[in-house]
Amino acid sequence: MSSFPKLPGKIILAPMAGVTDVAFRALCKKYGAALTVTEFVSADAILRDNFKTLRMIRLEEKGFCAVQIFGCEVEKIVEAAKICAKTADIIDFNLGCPAPHVVNAGMGSALLEDEEKVVQIVSAVSRSINKPFTVKLRAGVSKKAVNAVQLARRIEAAGASAICIHARTREEGYSGKADWTLIKEVKNAVSIPVIGNGDVRTPQDAWAMLKETGCDYVMIGRAAMGNPFIFEECKEFFEKGSYIKRACEEKIGAFFEYLELAQKYEIDFSTKRLQAQFFTKGLKGGLS
Repeated sequence: MSSFPKLPGKIILAPMAGVTDVAFRALCKKYGAALTVTEFVSADAILRDNFKTLRMIRLEEKGFCAVQIFGCEVEKIVEAAKICAKTADIIDFNLGCPAPHVVNAGMGSALLEDEEKVVQIVSAVSRSINKPFTVKLRAGVSKKAVNAVQLARRIEAAGASAICIHARTREEGYSGKADWTLIKEVKNAVSIPVIGNGDVRTPQDAWAMLKETGCDYVMIGRAAMGNPFIFEECKEFFEKGSYIKRACEEKIGAFFEYLELAQKYEIDFSTKRLQAQFFTKGLKGGLS
């Protein structure tokens, strides 16, 4: 098992489908993200040399970068992880996606119901690559089937280098309130680093999660969409106890920074248009 690296900060950019393209990740890194994670990519598609998938796992030049993969066949996941490990600093495995098309294929959060398969995957991959292998999971399938703590113990024993816990169930999706007490329980149950995720919208939230749960790092997702400043604001708040919140209008300047990076990385127009919606949300005349 390779150890999880000591990151230069406490805040990590979450993997988000359609959002965390390489240009956006590079921008978040510029504003202080300690680690960025690609959109989740199919192990099967990586092995088929799918053009779109291979473009999704291109990495920015600076800082720690992780590739998140998903799948349900152990051998394919191992081979895909080997390919990604040639360039990525960390390989992450998705056990959290609640999207029906992923779950119905037995992947993502569907695997929360098959702990033996999860153990097989983690054990096989961690033995096969010389990079840290991490797992991002949810609380469980439902409130009646919360198994994150026991699964975290088994994942650690199987060789994972760190665990990220999104403190909602699959049934909850992105609704309701994340149960931070579960993050604390997972942290107390394992000795490897734990990354907390869920309902971190402000620097104050990030600080509160670190203090209330004892987690090692905080992962921010939706709060970073169109707002790479959140990482800089968190760093300032952690150091000074206060921060200057960027005006909405400043997001326009950040979007032009994104466009420069998008040109460098040859990001397609549809992705740039989607990012434009995120960056202009809440602004007069912004895209809806």
